[in-house]
Formats: sequence, structure tokens, C-alpha cells
Amino acid sequence: MDNTKNNKLSQDLGAFESFKINADGLQAKTSNGNFQIKVYDAGIIRVHIYFGETTDTNKYSVIANPIEDKFSIEDFDSLILVKTSLLQLEISKSPVRFTFRKPDGQIISTDDTFGTSRIGEQITTYKKLQEGERFIGLGEKTGPLDRRGQGYEHWNTDSFAYGSEQDPLYCSTPFYVGLHSSLAYGIYLDNSHKSFVNFGASNDRFSSFSVDAGDMDYYFIHDNNVEGIIRKYAHLTGTTPLPPLWSIGYQQCRYSYYPDVEVERIAKTFRQKNIPADVIVLDIHYMEQYKIFTWDNKKFSKPAELVQHLKELGFHVVVMCDPGIKIEDGYTAYESGKQNDVFIKYPDGTNYSGSVWPGLCHFPDFTKESTRKWWEDNLNSYTEIGVDGFWNDMNEIATWGQMLPELIEFDFDGEKDTARKGRNLYGFQMSRATFEGTKAGLSNKRPFNLTRAGFSGIQRYAAVWTGDNVATDEHMMLGVRLVNSMGLAGIAFAGYDVGGFVGNASEHLFARWAQIGSFSPFFRGHSMINSRDSEPWAYGEQVEEISTNFIRLRYKLMPYIYSLFFEASISGLPLQRSLAIDYSFDHNIYNGLFQNQYLFGPALMVAPLESDKTLTKVYLPEGEWYEMFNDQKFEGNQEMIIECGIEKLPVFIKSSSIIPLAPKANTNTQGLGDVLEIHVYAGHHVNSFVYYEDDGESYDYENGQYYKRTIIYNPETNSITLEEVEGSFKSRYKHLKFCLHAFNYSSFTLQDQQVAAQKHDYRFIEPISNFDPFGNETGEGLKINEVMSIATEYVNDSITLKW
Repeated sequence: MDNTKNNKLSQDLGAFESFKINADGLQAKTSNGNFQIKVYDAGIIRVHIYFGETTDTNKYSVIANPIEDKFSIEDFDSLILVKTSLLQLEISKSPVRFTFRKPDGQIISTDDTFGTSRIGEQITTYKKLQEGERFIGLGEKTGPLDRRGQGYEHWNTDSFAYGSEQDPLYCSTPFYVGLHSSLAYGIYLDNSHKSFVNFGASNDRFSSFSVDAGDMDYYFIHDNNVEGIIRKYAHLTGTTPLPPLWSIGYQQCRYSYYPDVEVERIAKTFRQKNIPADVIVLDIHYMEQYKIFTWDNKKFSKPAELVQHLKELGFHVVVMCDPGIKIEDGYTAYESGKQNDVFIKYPDGTNYSGSVWPGLCHFPDFTKESTRKWWEDNLNSYTEIGVDGFWNDMNEIATWGQMLPELIEFDFDGEKDTARKGRNLYGFQMSRATFEGTKAGLSNKRPFNLTRAGFSGIQRYAAVWTGDNVATDEHMMLGVRLVNSMGLAGIAFAGYDVGGFVGNASEHLFARWAQIGSFSPFFRGHSMINSRDSEPWAYGEQVEEISTNFIRLRYKLMPYIYSLFFEASISGLPLQRSLAIDYSFDHNIYNGLFQNQYLFGPALMVAPLESDKTLTKVYLPEGEWYEMFNDQKFEGNQEMIIECGIEKLPVFIKSSSIIPLAPKANTNTQGLGDVLEIHVYAGHHVNSFVYYEDDGESYDYENGQYYKRTIIYNPETNSITLEEVEGSFKSRYKHLKFCLHAFNYSSFTLQDQQVAAQKHDYRFIEPISNFDPFGNETGEGLKINEVMSIATEYVNDSITLKW
């Protein structure tokens, strides 16, 4: 029975009337509306519902195409059945409702009684809450890992010094994963209007997702596990392109470093103190009166010389890009913007004006191809002098007053619409324009591109950071959860402002944040104007040593981290991985005590903790684990109390892990040394790691100029094998060393030749002055990472070590 057919307040699709089969699915008409079903993959089905005669969809996020002929459609009296090898979509005819099942008939997700209904322009899909169902994801959203009982809004907002429960924030990615009955599914809501997701907040009956306008257009995704679902979402919306190697080093920023002599002083201090760093970031004070595409003639009188000098010191330069174009006669960008008709407009054809840093501004319409080309032409003024990194800020759009009029019109590449549809896409399209423009301007070099705002698919164009955070322990831990959650939403290159942007970090807070930040995909220190200095040396000798230790560890891990970025560019899997990806149905990981823990790649588990704690409780999931800094071995499936003074961060390594490492890494990513260490941790299961290398800056890898080899640890055959190299790039490393943790063997052969293993202590980080963070080094307890190492020349042929 159609429960809402005659209800004037709420109207559902009604009863099924007719349908036709297409090459990629079907199209149907109901008594109250229409729907289309398209099969994009055996585990991806698109459900597109609209109540009028025309459709209103988002053309920018999804880049995949539907498949054809790999599904079947059966028509029965009461239902239609769409079947693939992974999914069955059951469409009941009266009333129209959608149920997704596994091939064996088990329900994955099913509509509640209300199905998909509209109240005026707002359309909502209601899904029955399954027993024990959890929800994870949604990207940059505050709150707990398990979002059951929570509700969220997608509406990109400038959220200065946001609270730990504040919503919405800067970036919207309406994609989540549901978990129940040992199975997982994902839903991506592909509508850029203001939308809402309710995971049983204020009700115990259904979860729901709503759009304020446009169509109900969602993709249902199923796979065997959460990792497979993320891969399929990446198939739909794209992956993070392989970034330049330097961009994953340490970046130093402040609002703002000026004048130019201060910028140079900061760079030289890093080098004098031998603290690794690759990037100096220039905030808005490099500009003349905050006007984009200008330089302050007094504070930065010779920008080309400054950029060149910083390059000579081994630094790349990233500059702030705000979208507001000051309304000022004679200002080149303003005059050319008017001439080329690039600005967003009111319905009467006049350019919208809003106040931001430079004063009253117009704003480019990045949904217009000619505007994107105009932006590219202007960005050339930066790339021509050697700038190769860009930071897109204030692109929600942020204006004073925070009330962007919704009647503003955007071009949408010839399909005009208003800010109701365009606001959530503004940062996405600006980032696209910056990425595509600078990629063209840098010829064959990869740009670094960072954004504050975005929408699903933003990972194709930019890294994302969590905006104007606060210098508190609460925000430090929140930042970890935000980045974990963004990883679940396909954003592999993400991070936060180490030390906190707003306010003044304490000495211990900065030290702890630097430790945690060294295990984040994007690693940048940043603080705001009128706050204390916030460089690693600004907090005293002890904090400087602690911070330097972990920044150096970050650089030693570059072979591992860069290989993970290569993996992300192919699969969409994040570097910083919520434990919910690998341990989805372990209820302990959702405990508030452990929900911040994450894997950094497949090998390392980080247990972040507040700066004032000297003891913390850690949960080790199933398996065997080694404490990183002393190789102490623990069984999984247990909670433990860990001693953790400010000098050390709890990090654990999964048994059977393989970690390539550059022990001679120096002051930046240009100096990683000529030795590659392969660290292998004894375990009981076969494991592999794809090691990847290229020149770190060009697109030559797309033409075969890369170095890739699979490393396999097989405890069943007592062997470690480096398979033959793929690609034509010559590795930067000349020497190879196997570092074997917890191996207790006396005889080894390398390429069938007997070799001697050296047994010795190994340190990932150094003890700080007058303090041994490891304990028991000379006493009865454990030694420091006692390893067996075997050195050899590094060759391209297959290499096998046996014992």
C-alpha cells in the first residue's frame, strides 16, 4: 500500500507504472515521479530519483562511466530484480522501494516504509536501521568514529576556531560506510546542494539522507570489506595524483612571515640547526594590500630573487591564493577580470560584491571554462619566478558576515544555476582551476596544491587541511579523527596545522603535535598573527630536540611514505587509515579511548595521546605487534597501559611488516642518502610491499620513468625476496641493507651465497640530552631495537635472502 500517496505534506514515488531497459540499467516512471538505475560496477549501482520531468545533477564529482551487459534484469509481478555478481537490487512496485541484497539474499540495506519522499523541494531517502549497525566516514566531520546517533549537514562554511562538535566545517564529502552483520556498504550522495545525513539521531527507526533541492542521486556501493568500498568510491570520484616528493616533507608556515629577510632567516635557521624541511609557505602578507597576483613592493621587493635564494637553500615556496579580486581601478586582475567577464553575478547581471581581506571584492566563477583559463594566465606570474606550490584559502566562499546570497548565479559550464547548488562546489572548482593552471604553467613538473574547501572528488586536484584549528589537546586529537575520516572519504592527502593555528601552544603540546604530525600525510606547522613563535626551536631546547627527532624520522620513512602515495594514486586508499578499515567489526576500536588510533600505511599503528599524559591505555587489534622504539613484542586483542613521557609517542608495528627506510636522510627530500634499508618484522603470515620510486617532481613516470619492485616476506619458505625491477628509472640508492627484527637465526644465504648477519642495536630516533626515552638500555631490560642486518649492493635483478 502507498502510505504517502495522498499525503499533501509528504509525497513518495508512489506506485510503479512502466519501465524500459537500457544498456547500462533501466529507466522507470511511477505515479509520482521517475527513477533511473545504472550499473557502474558489479558492486556499484546508481539510484537517481527525480519528481519533475527534468533532471538536476552534479556534473563534476563522478568521473566513471557505467558498465554494460554485466548485469541482468528480471521483471516479476510485484518487483523488478537487478542482479550483478556482487549485488541484487530488489525494486518493489507498489509502493516503489529499494532493497539491496547479497547474491545469497541477505539484506545489506533496505528502504524504510517512507522510501524516498519529498517535502516541497527537499527530498529524503529513509533506510531501515539494521541491528547493531554502525556508520563511519563523511570526511571532515567532528564527533566520534562511530556516527550512529549523530546527524550532519553538508554546507561548506568558514569555521574559524571551530568547536569539537561544530558542524558543518569547510569541506563536504557526503560519502559514508555502513557496517552490520559482518558486511559493509557505502552510500555516496551525489548532490552539491545543502544536504543532511541522519544516522538515527532523534529516532531509533531509520537513517536518512536529504537534499534541499535538486535530485535524489546516490550510488550504492558494496564489496567484501571497507577497503574494497573505498577503492570503488575512488573509481567513481578519482584518486589523489602522485604529489611531488618535496610536498610530503615538513612545511613551515605562519600568518605571516614578512618581510623577505624574515623569510630567509627562518629558512637559514632550519639549515643551521639541521632540522629537515622542504617548504616555506607565504601567507597573505606577501601581497600588496592582500591583492592576489601582487607582491608587496616594500616587504617583498624582489620576489624572484627571494624564491631563487630559497631554492638554493633547498626550499620550495608555496603561496596563498584567495579568490577575492579587489574592486580597484587600475588593479590588473580586477581590470582583466571585468574585461573577460569572469565573476559570479546577481540575477540582474551585475557582479556580486563581498568584503574580505582586500576590502570589497568580486569573485571568479570557476564553473566557467574561460574563467579557469583566465586564472591559469594569472597564475603564470608565480610559476614564472619559480613558485611551484599553491594554497587555496577562503574558498567556501568566505566573506565577512558569512551569509553568501543564495541567488548568486554560476555558469556551470553553460548550465546556469544558483549558489544553492554552487556554494559547496566553489572550493572544488577553484582547486581544479589552480591545479590545472599551474600544471600547465610548470610544464612537466608536478605542482603542490592545497585547499580548505572542497566537495567529493576534491582529491583529484588538491590536498586538504582542516582549517583554523586551536592550540589545545582537544583540537590535536580532533584533527587526528578528522584526517582519519577524510581518508575514509577518499582524501588521501590530508593534515592539520601542527601546533594549532589559533592561540598559543604550550611546550609539551607542540612537542606532542610534532610527533603525531610526523605520521600524517600532510605535515605543516602553522600559527596565526599575534601568537607566539611556533617553529620547532621556539619552545626551548628539549622541545626542539623532540621535534627534530620526529621530523628526522619522517624523512627516514620517505621511501615508505612515497610508496604509499603511489598506492593511493592507484587505489584511493589513504595513508592515514582509521582502524575501521582493517578491523571493521572489532567493537573495541570504536571505544572512545581507542577511536583516535590509526594505521599509517599497512605497517605502523599510531596511538596519539594528549600532551599532559605520561600513561595511556592502548588497544592492540588481533595479531602480533612490536613497539617501534624497542621491539618489545605484544599479542593482539588486548588493552595495555603504556608509559609515554613527552619524549616518546606510542607507535607499534604489525608483525610480518615490511618498511623501506632511508637511514641517511638529511635536510630535505633532495638528500635521502644512497642506502636503502628494508626493515622486516618476524611474523607468521606472508606479506608483501610495493616499493616505488621516481624523480619525485616530473610526470616522466607516466612514460615508464619509474622504479617499482615488490618485496615479499614469506615465513613459510624462510625468505625475503625483492622481485625484479619494473620501469626504466635508475634508483637513487646504491646500497641495500636488510634489517631483521626479532629474527633468531644463525645462518643466512643471499642469492644462494652464505652471508654473515651483524647483530646490533638500532635506533629510529635518538635520546634527547640528559634523558633516555627508551629506558633499560644498559640495565636488565630490553635493548634498543636489537636487529640482525645484512648489507649488499643494490641491484635491479631479483634478490632473495633465505635462512
